[in-house]
Amino acid sequence: MRRPVIAGNWKMNPGSLDDARSLAAAVGAAAAEMPDVTTVVCPPTIWLAEVARSVRGGNLHVGAQTMHFEEKGAFTGETSPLMLAGLAEFVILGHSERRQYDGESDEKVGRKVASAVAHGLRPIAAVGELADERRRGLTSEVIDRQLRAALAGLDRILGTGLVIAYEPVWAIGTGDAASGRDAQAVAAQIRAILRELDEDGAEEVPIQYGGSVTDENAAEFFGQPDIDGALVGGASLKPDAFAAILRAAGDPRRSA
Repeated sequence: MRRPVIAGNWKMNPGSLDDARSLAAAVGAAAAEMPDVTTVVCPPTIWLAEVARSVRGGNLHVGAQTMHFEEKGAFTGETSPLMLAGLAEFVILGHSERRQYDGESDEKVGRKVASAVAHGLRPIAAVGELADERRRGLTSEVIDRQLRAALAGLDRILGTGLVIAYEPVWAIGTGDAASGRDAQAVAAQIRAILRELDEDGAEEVPIQYGGSVTDENAAEFFGQPDIDGALVGGASLKPDAFAAILRAAGDPRRSA
């Protein structure tokens, strides 16, 4: 069985370093009770170093919310993979908000994934369709295009530490989560593409669901055969809710 990976994407929260430390401490305490779940927090870059120091030695892993594919250069406001060394183990790449607000193309996401792997970081590569694309029946086509582009720079999948997050854009922050059945259908498509690219490596890749994941619906997703965790937004800022999601990941038999 693949080890579940639950990652909390804090986005542009919280507003102070003290609050970031407190949130990390609360999540770290919950993670300590779930040793069979890989628990990750992804704070804003400005809090990354302090959060990493505060959780060192525990069962909580740290991830960045994005990075540039170059090691250095004239890229104002960016963070290079070298800068993440020793601070982050994971990095979210291709999140729909980065694609929408920062113009990240499929090609750029692929360069970032390859760079992350080359620098020993575990990429959480996000893919997902817009509401209009879903209505037009284009979900499968969008997932195929985005996933293949994200992995285009990798020679293999086996041993890369790759994580794939299926995040339907229409579900992010809306309270309108996909059903477990719909999420599984896309996860199965992702797994099939991974097998086509690297049959051995495909089986080790955790596939997360993201998009209005809560402590109430998480178990439904974790009970699906190809879903191995979640990329959690708003609920990751609520320690009790996030702890409940971790417990659900540790016991997928609780699926609805």
